[in-house]
Amino acid sequence: MSRAVKGKSAGVKAGSGTVKRGRVKSPKGQAGMVPAPVTIEDKIVLEIRKFIAASIFFNTQTAEKVGIGLTDMQMLHMLQLYGPSTPSKLTGLSSGGVTVALDRLEKAEYVRREANPGDRRSLLVVLVPARLQRMAGLYDEVERETRRQLGTLPQRDLEAVVRFFETMGKVRAERKEPTKAKG
Repeated sequence: MSRAVKGKSAGVKAGSGTVKRGRVKSPKGQAGMVPAPVTIEDKIVLEIRKFIAASIFFNTQTAEKVGIGLTDMQMLHMLQLYGPSTPSKLTGLSSGGVTVALDRLEKAEYVRREANPGDRRSLLVVLVPARLQRMAGLYDEVERETRRQLGTLPQRDLEAVVRFFETMGKVRAERKEPTKAKG
């Protein structure tokens, strides 16, 4: 499907390739590169992907500093954001994967399992706040810079950002597993 930018002609230079009908002619050896953005939606999706990739690497480095794995760190983030949870609702990962990660976190004393007062057949995973002190400060600089950048935006833009992330959060919460890979 062809996408055009209003007022722009096809063949606009973009990076190291040429945009034609929403695709980039990649230089030899760069097959599989993401096409250059054509629409504002393309640019937003591209910037989100860049942000997520950089965030994953930052979280990986942070997890390594405290001696845990990336999945374990993400589980701690989920518990910090949403509070105590049953293992099955925590991540959307397989029960075996969640159990192994929780075993590691429990052994490292970041979490504990408690009886679920709402359902005696299940457990709640609860953070151990004293142990989280080990991670104190690791995200302070990133949070400060994020707040500084947000402070440069007008209120209406901030409200649009909040609406966007709330909407995307709901979409992601409804879709637990990635679709199948092509091929």
